[in-house]
Amino acid sequence: MTRPLLLLDNDAVRRHLSLEALLPAIEQALIDLSAGRVVQPMRTVMELPAPGSLLFVKPASAGDALATKLITQMPDNAARGLPTMIATLVLLDPETGSPLAVMDATWLTELRTAAVSAVATRVLRDRSPKRLAILGSGALARSHARALRAVVPISGIRIWSPTRANAERCAIDIDGAACADAETAVRGADIVVTVTNSSTPVLMGRWLKPGALVHAVGAPRPGWRELDDEAMANYVIADHRRAAEAESGDVILSGAKVQAEIGEVLAGKVTVPPGVTIVFKALGQAVEDAVAARLVYDAVTAAPQPAR
Repeated sequence: MTRPLLLLDNDAVRRHLSLEALLPAIEQALIDLSAGRVVQPMRTVMELPAPGSLLFVKPASAGDALATKLITQMPDNAARGLPTMIATLVLLDPETGSPLAVMDATWLTELRTAAVSAVATRVLRDRSPKRLAILGSGALARSHARALRAVVPISGIRIWSPTRANAERCAIDIDGAACADAETAVRGADIVVTVTNSSTPVLMGRWLKPGALVHAVGAPRPGWRELDDEAMANYVIADHRRAAEAESGDVILSGAKVQAEIGEVLAGKVTVPPGVTIVFKALGQAVEDAVAARLVYDAVTAAPQPAR
């Protein structure tokens, strides 16, 4: 029997995608990606007519998860009162190719991005209390605060944003403290998260505490950077080596060497030297979206249907 195509808005996705279910699914997806068990071509990026406007196409297949995520980046949307980035995901039946669901991928992207950082933190750091710095004050700052608190005790959060009012609002939302400058936020932090829209470095290596863990999440284009050369001279781990070497300006422009993939570390195939400062460069892999979407679909279809 063929199920009807599901159309899921962001609220429905939020109700059916929990961090608790997502963390183990993301961990396994990253292990499978590094082990070659995932079919995932490099994403396609198409320039659109309006300046700065792009369409990203990200397909992946892993087990029972076959999906493509479409992301539009439209800078002019801010003046229209619309999000500048809109993500839509199409989930398919891997056996028949039939569409199973079309879903708003806003929350899915926010939570799975933070879940990747959380999974990496869990394998790279012990359970002692950590001081967290977040550069950026948008949705990913909020989801990272939530996800990292789920895997390690956080003793305090400092937030910086180029717009002070945004940092202050974010600080209220995540029970943190806004900082006037990025250096103040970063100094002494055990974990640093960069989730900005900057195309030039906002994190300087000289600010980093020895042995810190940096989650470099922004700057997803070859010409964009969030970290300077000194920061990138540390031990670099990527979510996907080939993607980082082809798409990450932080890696390309600094000439940094990717030492390992996080999936190799999670699988126990690579041991990270103790005490090193780590930069985890995560570009956001399509397989993460695919497995997250499958979790949503399975949760929705398992729920009792209202009587007619």
